[in-house]
Formats: sequence, C-alpha cells, structure tokens
Amino acid sequence: MSQKVLLNSKEINIILRRLACQLVENHPNFENTVIIGIQPRGVFLANRIIQLLEEEYGIKNVEYGQLDITFYRDDFRRSIKPLEANKTKIDFIVEDKQVIFIDDVLYTGRSIRSALTAIQSFGRPKEIELLTLIDRRFSRHLPIQPDYNGRQVDAINDERVKVNWKEVHGEDCVYLLPTANTEIESIQKKKKQ
Repeated sequence: MSQKVLLNSKEINIILRRLACQLVENHPNFENTVIIGIQPRGVFLANRIIQLLEEEYGIKNVEYGQLDITFYRDDFRRSIKPLEANKTKIDFIVEDKQVIFIDDVLYTGRSIRSALTAIQSFGRPKEIELLTLIDRRFSRHLPIQPDYNGRQVDAINDERVKVNWKEVHGEDCVYLLPTANTEIESIQKKKKQ
C-alpha cells in the first residue's frame, strides 16, 4: 500500500477559509481572544489562519503565540534519542483570555493534554478551544475533541497522517501513509513475484 492523498492543495485552501470563517463567527473582533500554535506542526496551520484573518476579514493585531510542549508530554522520558525542544514564543499573558489552540492533526489527544498543562505557565485562560486540520477520531486515548475541525479521518492505528506545507515541503497536501512494517511487507511480496 502506498501513500494516499487525503487532501490536495485546493481542498486545504477551502478548509482553511471555512475554519477562519468559523473563528470569525465565534470571535468577531478577537478583542479578548488569542491564538496559540502548538509546536512544531501546528504553527504552520496557525500562520495560515492568521494570514486569512488579516487578509480576508481585516482582523489585525491578533495576539499570536507558539507553544512548545516537548517536556510536558507524558512520554518524553521514554524516547530512545534525546528530545529537542522547539521554541515557545508567548509575549502576552493569557489570564482571563479566550485561547484557541491550533494543531495540524488530533490523534491520541496527548499533545493537547500537554498543551493544557504548559499554558498554565502563562496564566489561567477564561476558555480554551481547539482547532485542527485533521481529526483522527477513532484513535483517541483521552476525551479531547476539536471545536473547529477541517476533516475527520478514519485511519487504522498503524497508518499515519502526514500534513505537508508549501513553506517547508514545497506543497500543500495531506497524506495517509502505511506503517513501515506494511510497506516492507508490500515490497517483500513484490520481490517474491
């Protein structure tokens, strides 16, 4: 089984516009609302959302930060190789603000749980919402659901969802990938034939 395209560039752009529109419906002027991109991959999605809010809705000066959750994860000590932290950049207090977490893929929910713990260092938010591009809805380990969701994907646990961004990968595309074991088995079958 090779990679399968879940979303192409055109579909991603449509979804991003819908997500930005939903945010504006619930936060008309972003007066008491901040956006936090979860490092590393949620930052690309957050940057796109911020750009749409500014260019298409004329919402300027949205408070925007980036949150690293590396050492808040419950599995960071179980890694074989040393972990490299990303940069946290939050130059405002979140006390009594409405916080919108943005991440590219919601899988087990553990990253979001880590973000909920990490954000407490910057104050106590009034409310926290979650925006994701992809929701792997049947893979959750924790009772966490997105408030804004681009697309739900039903993938078996062995499959991976990979989001490519033009700024880094040269294309906007979302792929469903087999696990390494599945790919190796497929190659071995072809060699036997």
